[in-house]
Amino acid sequence: MTDTGQIPDEVKWRIAADFAARLPALYEQAFRSVVGERYDEIEQEVWMELSRTAFTIAHNLALPVGDARELADSLRVVMNILFGPEFRGETLEVSKDGAVILVKRCPFLSQEYDSGSSGEQVFHRCMAFVLMSTPGLNKKYSARYVRTMCTGDRQCEIKIAEGEPETAGAKKKK
Repeated sequence: MTDTGQIPDEVKWRIAADFAARLPALYEQAFRSVVGERYDEIEQEVWMELSRTAFTIAHNLALPVGDARELADSLRVVMNILFGPEFRGETLEVSKDGAVILVKRCPFLSQEYDSGSSGEQVFHRCMAFVLMSTPGLNKKYSARYVRTMCTGDRQCEIKIAEGEPETAGAKKKK
């Protein structure tokens, strides 16, 4: 009889991550027609709650979050742990207090496409997770999406910067 101890950790991680990445698309297929217009709101609440896991992982692994680069890199690591080995990204420092997470491959988006969806729903999940995780890791910082694969861009770009997130039409203070 085969024991799970005989299966390489890499194989177990890939299987578990693929399974977990399929769940949001399956829940959407099963519940959207029943829940109706409130589905998006409820799902975002779930992902905001899941963002607390980012803090727990970063804290337990002693990941640094003191500046924008550290925070972005640690959030990228946490996302890789939670989203699985198919998640691919890198971190770029763009200024003393600014960094960008580049996401080049997203298992949730791949699963959404495989289920026949456009992928738009992935953005709402990811946005809820990242926008809540960032100040949860360091309250001085916020995140803002610059580009998203869900809306047709080649990669996602998530800007991490000190202060409140910029909103469309907001005037900068001098």
